[in-house]
Amino acid sequence: MTVFILVAGAFTGPHVWRDTAALLSADGAEVRIAALTGLGGRPSGSGGSGGSGGTVDLETHIADVLAVIDSVAAESGRQIVLVGHDYGIHPALGAADRRARSIARIVYLDAGMPQDGVPALAAVPDQRLREEVAERAAASGERATGGEGRGAGGELPPPDRDAWTRWGSTAGLSEAALDGLTALAAPQPLGTLLQPLRLTGAVAAVPVTGVLCTGNGPGIEMLQTVVDLGDPALRALADARVAFFELPTGHWPMLSCPAALAKTLIVAASGAGHRLTSADAAHPPAHLRPFLLDVPERPRERTGNTDLYLPDGPGPHPAVVFVHGGPVPAEARPTPRDWPTLTGYARHVAGQGVVGVTLDHRLHAVTDYEPAAADVADAVERVRADPRVDGDRVAVWFFSGGGPIAADWLTKPPAWLRCVAANYPILSPLPGRGPAGSRFQPVRAVSHAGQLPVVLVRAGRESAEIAATVEEFLAEAARCGANVEVIDVPDGRHGFETLDPTDEAREAVHRAVGAVLARLKG
Repeated sequence: MTVFILVAGAFTGPHVWRDTAALLSADGAEVRIAALTGLGGRPSGSGGSGGSGGTVDLETHIADVLAVIDSVAAESGRQIVLVGHDYGIHPALGAADRRARSIARIVYLDAGMPQDGVPALAAVPDQRLREEVAERAAASGERATGGEGRGAGGELPPPDRDAWTRWGSTAGLSEAALDGLTALAAPQPLGTLLQPLRLTGAVAAVPVTGVLCTGNGPGIEMLQTVVDLGDPALRALADARVAFFELPTGHWPMLSCPAALAKTLIVAASGAGHRLTSADAAHPPAHLRPFLLDVPERPRERTGNTDLYLPDGPGPHPAVVFVHGGPVPAEARPTPRDWPTLTGYARHVAGQGVVGVTLDHRLHAVTDYEPAAADVADAVERVRADPRVDGDRVAVWFFSGGGPIAADWLTKPPAWLRCVAANYPILSPLPGRGPAGSRFQPVRAVSHAGQLPVVLVRAGRESAEIAATVEEFLAEAARCGANVEVIDVPDGRHGFETLDPTDEAREAVHRAVGAVLARLKG
């Protein structure tokens, strides 16, 4: 018999699993719910085997999960599937590392990838929220870094009803479910967020399933793209023992779609699911496949982090600066300025009398938008200073995760900036991640753009989370009368230039390039 052990996330307890547990039981599975100390288990002031005096920390919660695992393992013939949601994956993983032989599978339910020596606080997606938690910890005597995070035993109050989105998307939650989530929420012991997770490595042998809630983060296709970029920390996701499912909902699927979640968990227990692939010479990753247009080679000059693809004739010529997306791991090779999409566009415009520019910038993490934006600004100024470039006729073209940088150019466009373009861009912070603060939000910046031409290439098969930012941008652009031209690729995916070499996609590229060059040459 399959036994599901369910571990809830921050501020929540066994109550969130009620409907999902009932559905799993109706399907013939046995369900045990780990009640974590202070979150539905022992009161936080009662201490526990993992705490120090009255302090509740991550070790306390690991001990809570271990107690459930051991009670199930004592009965023969049980296959344990350990499910950790959100913060709950940290005590689940810590316990599984110590009982690896007892666990048949671990399910990461819309959860991060905890690492040895790293506290759960590091997985909180909102940078400002992490800083607030650290400040509260310092005020209560907890240590946010170093040591084991034990101290005075402070608590983090649960979110108000309107603040849950700082911890994850509430997409799919009914008003009643959100009311219940708020009413039953409990303070989170600070030590559980601050104490580093300690792993021996034994848990690496346990098969894993990830359940991705696409209303709160990337889906399988986007995750494959990230793995293809070569981040060493994500390489293990392409292991044959790792499977994935998607749920089209927000961060609390046990409340928004318990039936779909229960069905997914049942199938996951069997080992089914989508597997990611590892790229090789015969099967290159999507971003390194050929550009969809057959574009002739052009002369290229490389200086520092910038490449210029030069047209015929002495100039001065207009220029288009192509800004790659990300985050891209610093170790990725080739670097983005050599990716076929960027070089393809640069060669294409050079063939039409315009300098094409590609560059590498420092967007290696979602916290790197400031240095990345500085790299782009520096590159544009160096391009404008080149005597072969007409510094009064420049366009900047953004792709994907580079989209937030466009906000700088929309907020106060210089007279020489003739056009901003963006392909399948991220235009406002994604749920639970993305740049903090208002600077890198094109949705807010577009109202300051005046009549600066904006060419927006929209992929019809875009992920829901990115598509939502594009629609938000277009709604604000319509409200303020911004000069936006939309070019649709109805059957195109994110990165269609190397994924979808169709006539429709080729026509969209020609139209987009034509629209941008018309602004430069007009």
